[in-house]
Amino acid sequence: MSFTVICFDCDSTLSKIEGIDELAKRAGLGNAMSALTEAAMNGSVPLEAVYAKRLALIKPSCADLNWLADVYIAEQIDDIHEVFSRLIAQDKQLHIISGGLRPAILPLAKALGVPAEHVHAVDIYFNQDGSYHDYEQHSPLARNGGKATVVKALAQRGKVVMIGDGITDMEAKQAGAYTIGFGGVVQREAVKQSADVYVTTPSLLGVLAHLQ
Repeated sequence: MSFTVICFDCDSTLSKIEGIDELAKRAGLGNAMSALTEAAMNGSVPLEAVYAKRLALIKPSCADLNWLADVYIAEQIDDIHEVFSRLIAQDKQLHIISGGLRPAILPLAKALGVPAEHVHAVDIYFNQDGSYHDYEQHSPLARNGGKATVVKALAQRGKVVMIGDGITDMEAKQAGAYTIGFGGVVQREAVKQSADVYVTTPSLLGVLAHLQ
C-alpha cells in the first residue's frame, strides 16, 4: 500500500518515553500522572478530562521543556533515523502529530529532517521569567478526535497513514487514514483491536514494510 502523507505520533512511538510523565517525575508527581496518561491512551477517559489537570499540577517551565527535548532525543526509538531517511528519499511527506508539547518535540523533529511546519502538537506559553503560564487550550490535539481533525486537513495532499501507540492515534481512521498501531514500547489491547495493522517490534523498522 502506498501513502503520500506519513504521520507519526511522538510519545511511545518515535521516543520510548511519555513526555508528560517524565515532566511529572521531574516535579515529584510521577505515579499520579502515569495513571492519568495510561487512562487517556487506553481510551477509558477522554483526553480533555486529563490534559489541563496534568499541566496545572506540573506547571512545566521553559527549562523543563528544554530538558524534555533532550530526553526525547536520548530515548528515541531504535532504527528511527534509517526509517526516516528511507522515507525522505522516497519523497514522502512526513508529519508528527502529537498531543505532547510542541517546544519539546521540535528538536527531535529537526534531527529527523521533519520541518517545523510539519510538527502538529500543543503549544505552551511561559511568563517572562520562564515559568509556566498556560497551554494552547484551543488546540484540537488537547482533546479526543483532534488527530482526526489534523489528518482531515492533510488528506487533501494524498493518502494518509497514522502510526502510533494510543487510542487517540487510531481516531485518525475517522478522517479516512490507514492506521498502524505501534506496540514496540507499550502494547494496548484497545489499539490492537482498532488498528488496521499492529506492529510489536521494538524497532521502527517493523512499520516500514507496511509503508511501501
